Amino acid sequence: MVHYQRYIQLRKVVNVTYVDEEDACVNMSACNKRSKPKLLFFLLFCTLLSSCLLLSPHLLPFPTSPLSLIYPAGAEDETLSVSKTSPCSSVSNGTICCDRSSIRSDVCVMKGDIRTHSSSFSVFLYTSKISHTGEQSFRQEKIRPYTRKWEPSTMATIDELTLIDKKPNSSISDDRHKCDVYHDVPAVFFSTGGYTGNVYHEFNDGLIPLYITSQKYNKKVVFVILEYHDWWITKYENLLKHLSDFEPIDFSGDKRTHCFSDAIVGLKIHNELAVDSSLMEGSKTIKDFRDILDKGYRPRIQGLVFEEEHEKSQQNKRIKPIRQQPEKPKLVIISRNGSREILNENLLVKMASKIGFSVTVVKPQRTSELAKIYRELNSSDVMVGVHGAAMTHFLFMKPGSVFIQVVPLGTNWAAETYYGEPAKKLGLRYIGYEILPRESSLYDEYQSDDPVLSDPNSVNDRGWEFTKKIYLDRQKVRLNLVRFRKRLIRSYIYTMTKRNTNDMVRSQ
Repeated sequence: MVHYQRYIQLRKVVNVTYVDEEDACVNMSACNKRSKPKLLFFLLFCTLLSSCLLLSPHLLPFPTSPLSLIYPAGAEDETLSVSKTSPCSSVSNGTICCDRSSIRSDVCVMKGDIRTHSSSFSVFLYTSKISHTGEQSFRQEKIRPYTRKWEPSTMATIDELTLIDKKPNSSISDDRHKCDVYHDVPAVFFSTGGYTGNVYHEFNDGLIPLYITSQKYNKKVVFVILEYHDWWITKYENLLKHLSDFEPIDFSGDKRTHCFSDAIVGLKIHNELAVDSSLMEGSKTIKDFRDILDKGYRPRIQGLVFEEEHEKSQQNKRIKPIRQQPEKPKLVIISRNGSREILNENLLVKMASKIGFSVTVVKPQRTSELAKIYRELNSSDVMVGVHGAAMTHFLFMKPGSVFIQVVPLGTNWAAETYYGEPAKKLGLRYIGYEILPRESSLYDEYQSDDPVLSDPNSVNDRGWEFTKKIYLDRQKVRLNLVRFRKRLIRSYIYTMTKRNTNDMVRSQ
């Protein structure tokens, strides 16, 4: 389940009314004549307002910012708070620098003599200066290295690290200052706690931020993991190998003192399932992250193909080969059980097959091997699924493919924000199919004029618990196949046109 209650609150802060210019003024010359006195008054007002804003820090008895007079506190769009250059982008030796400006995560940078001390959940930075009066701790920073800073209840479950800047004592032996393992490459500390176990959060909160934070090291980096899970390492080891040349360290389980000269504590995150090229070295994008997926899963997929071809060759020795038919466009349906499942999925499969698709139904489970899911979607032309965490698998599709997201009642904004917009950035042809009330199982429970059916936004306004209980946990979908068929036909025509165009280009 995607947890998006914060965004539901933030998106409603600013209401903007748009007026069509043609309705406002048909005759531009007449419009100019009427507006001159108003324009002069407006310019005078702006001048006075600007003067007040500039002088307000000196006139008011308390600290204030000009922006705080224009926007309500905390209502700024989150993208405005993302600085192009971090205050910790350049850190001198013997320094701890923490950037806490993002609403999503804190990131601290350490440089110098860095030593782990897992039993106290601490990381020490020893300065080169020696105190002859005894060891002195002169700075501490606390950080929970997880990317949902704006959710206090979630962050409370994340292990907290204490970063301690110390001066070593020249005469007193300190076990914390010894080094069991020295690493000549930087470290990145992060947690796999929180919502780890949900594929959306594993990618959005973990893997993509890990790529964003570590890609500049070109694999010459060690991952130090809090709340280390063996199953997570097994599940994503194919990807981790393309982000780091070294085995990850279990911070709590490995009691040895690990020593580094550079470290980043916490992960940088840009947006939902996104990589902002303007914030990346080399202008990397989400397509570059997808290349990591492709490299990671390719060896396993090649092994699966080899096994299947070997099995077919054995069968062909006993069975007369059948003449190969032209390959049909491939459509993959991401199937759900329980909430938000497609009740007439079997009829959808039949309809798509009649249109001309080769249909595959995939039911992702927590224990599913991702390489097999990647193989199905990487070779697909169209993916269909109902809004939910499993839509994260659009990342496995090739740019130029079609992604049709079925959008249940009450989930329009979340579906577009978490999957629709990110899919477009990956280069997919995105189609959001917003169901009608009659296509929802809630139609059988409520009167047609009930706000649950007629005004889902008003229900969402009542709070996250209502959204979850009604629209996410209790809703199922029965597609209007006549209506949905139009999207499939459109996708089929697009796919065949693209395929024929590519064939023509290759033949030239």
